[in-house]
Amino acid sequence: MRLRGLILAVAACLIADAALAQSQGLRRLTDRDDLLGWEAVGRLDNAQGGFCTATLIAPDQVLTAAHCVYDRARLREAGELTFRAGLRDGIAIAERAVAAIAVPAAYDPRKGMALDNVRHDVALLKLNQPITTADADPFVLHQGSAQGTRISVTSYGQGREDALSRQRECEIVAESHPLMAFDCNVTFGSSGAPVFVLNGQRGRILSVISGGGVVDGKTVSLGMALPEVVQALKADLRRQGVPTQTPTVRRLGAGEGRSTSGAKFVRPSGS
Repeated sequence: MRLRGLILAVAACLIADAALAQSQGLRRLTDRDDLLGWEAVGRLDNAQGGFCTATLIAPDQVLTAAHCVYDRARLREAGELTFRAGLRDGIAIAERAVAAIAVPAAYDPRKGMALDNVRHDVALLKLNQPITTADADPFVLHQGSAQGTRISVTSYGQGREDALSRQRECEIVAESHPLMAFDCNVTFGSSGAPVFVLNGQRGRILSVISGGGVVDGKTVSLGMALPEVVQALKADLRRQGVPTQTPTVRRLGAGEGRSTSGAKFVRPSGS
């Protein structure tokens, strides 16, 4: 199915209940040995009680979905967000407050999953203090085509919010650069989760989960290519020059959205 048609179908068949998510293929990362190598994936909690999934891509930088830093149409203050690396059963490998946020101005939280919105549904957060690589080794971004590669997703979600769950293998079901659709097992709280491709012995981040719906009885999630948008967001964080313990928020550049409504994976209490 062409990606545009698939996304329109998703927009017409919104996920109304987390129970619609697939129940097969997930492994809970319960103990320290299970978590080894995945500590850089964590839960991004907001002050209103909602959460998303996020990933360290540098000791003081966390990648997630843009809609995770909004409360409906309001851009959250950085101090409302906390990143908990490798959180499992109430214990985090490391916990840091967010000091700064960079999001593309082209992302419009009111426009849902319009094609030109999903492609910009990315946020880069600066932590108030770095997390050492001894505690959590950041992941790097995948460069180039993902055709013919195996993908996997590691995420939190509603009903499995206390520990990471990993799906070892799922598929890209449609692609039209920079947009991608996956059949991976994701649900509310999985927004911002990293989609990995295997590169040697360690995964690289291909995309982050934006949202999705049900198409032909299948749960489908949507994401985007990352290198260009993340490079711009990194430059924006550098320009901000935010010192430790000084929360700020800045939007990146100028842009525009497109009008089409849709769904994101969100919790009733927030992102």
